[in-house]
Amino acid sequence: MPLDPQVAAYLDQLRTLNQPAPWEVPLEDLRRSYDQGAAGLFGPQETVAWEEDVDADGVPVRIYRPHREEGPAIVYFHGGGWVLGGLESHGPLCRTLSARSSCAVVAVDYRLAPEHPYPAAVDDAWTALTWAGGRFSRLAVAGDSAGGQLAASIALRARDVGLALALQVLIYPATDRSFDSASYRENADGHGLTAAEMRWLWSQYVPDEARAGEPDCSPLRAPELAGVAPALVLTAEYDPLRDDGEAYARRLADAGVAVALRQYEGLIHGFVRMPAMIARASGAIDEIADEARSALAGTDPSGTRGVPE
Repeated sequence: MPLDPQVAAYLDQLRTLNQPAPWEVPLEDLRRSYDQGAAGLFGPQETVAWEEDVDADGVPVRIYRPHREEGPAIVYFHGGGWVLGGLESHGPLCRTLSARSSCAVVAVDYRLAPEHPYPAAVDDAWTALTWAGGRFSRLAVAGDSAGGQLAASIALRARDVGLALALQVLIYPATDRSFDSASYRENADGHGLTAAEMRWLWSQYVPDEARAGEPDCSPLRAPELAGVAPALVLTAEYDPLRDDGEAYARRLADAGVAVALRQYEGLIHGFVRMPAMIARASGAIDEIADEARSALAGTDPSGTRGVPE
């Protein structure tokens, strides 16, 4: 379908700014801008009963609790291409997700590239998950973009060691260091995230291309996906990563994993962080919250699971 009118207006606004490529901006400035822009993109946030910053065996995390009682948790890995982002950039999303799901959200502040290349982020994500496993009654993992890659990789590790996860939520995930899909060609430029930017981000995260095929890096290349947690996969039509997420969802389904794939037509990469600009983002957050709440309660989620042929 055509671009959502609100997306088209947002992209027009971006073009008037004539922003330089990310590799042309000092990294400190790039990170500061990414964090500071989060609240404006998200708009009004819902509130939770309690927030606290905690050391999770050496990894900083921020815990959002919708109420004081103990219960299940969503361990959330932020996006930002493994180079940007953290507790501030995704605070509005994680806070709202906690409020709408009635579950705690553990936001993980993993180490960033290029200072800490692969596998530092995966190792931090795993440390945080195992820490959370000793403190919450039931766990799900979730993440957007680079965080979706981390969530998928961590779900595979959890399967391999017998750590039960109720759900993995993969929001336009980067599941493979490969740039030859149709969505990379169709959406190479002009829709926010570009193919050139993804090539640069991957090069910062995994400078050693010989490691690109490892499942911790490219979960789409994992030899076996059977037995991993049920999945909700969200993609955006006008996104270079669209086919990454959809190919992974199909591989999960082929392996017998319960999976729901939702393509948000007319939308672009990053839309979940942008309810103030794109109204349909709020509905996507509702879907994630509903699915997580049902899975963590041990009930059947929406009953509409399936991957289109």
